[in-house]
Amino acid sequence: MNSALAIPGYLTGTWTAELDNSEVAFTVRHLMISKVRGRFTKFDVTIVTGEDPLSSSVTASIDLASIETGNERRNAHLRSADYFEVEKYPTMTYRSTGVRQADEGWVVDGDLTLHGVTRYVPLAIELNGFGPDPFGGVRAGFSATAQVSRGDFGIDLATPMDTGGVAVGDRIAISLEIQAVLRN
Repeated sequence: MNSALAIPGYLTGTWTAELDNSEVAFTVRHLMISKVRGRFTKFDVTIVTGEDPLSSSVTASIDLASIETGNERRNAHLRSADYFEVEKYPTMTYRSTGVRQADEGWVVDGDLTLHGVTRYVPLAIELNGFGPDPFGGVRAGFSATAQVSRGDFGIDLATPMDTGGVAVGDRIAISLEIQAVLRN
């Protein structure tokens, strides 16, 4: 059975994320009592949907200097050698290695490269739809989530707190909302 038949409106082609209507975001525990959210404002995402969705692929490049948390002092610290070290490692990249169906939907398997380290990171994917836009084009919507350990990427600053724990958690929740435009 062709799994594309189970996806309403499914279209094949090459899609690029539209920055104005897409978001690459994260959440991390801060001071062991709350969560801080942030996003990246500059990124390139290309999605290729194949005749069989299992042959689809995704590549992404994220400009780490474009981090935005709503606090410029925090942004500057995250760009520093304590965290992203953007002078040496200006981008984070993702390249899929496969697509598979899972109990709850789809998973894109792939490799995330950050801070000079590459690790396997699966993305849980939700296909939000395919359809025409008011400008004569065609768009698709995708949501994705993942969790990574910053320590796995050599970003292991662990400032201890007097009350126990660390100032910034190790587990990072990633969320993507991608509205992509069909290129061909």
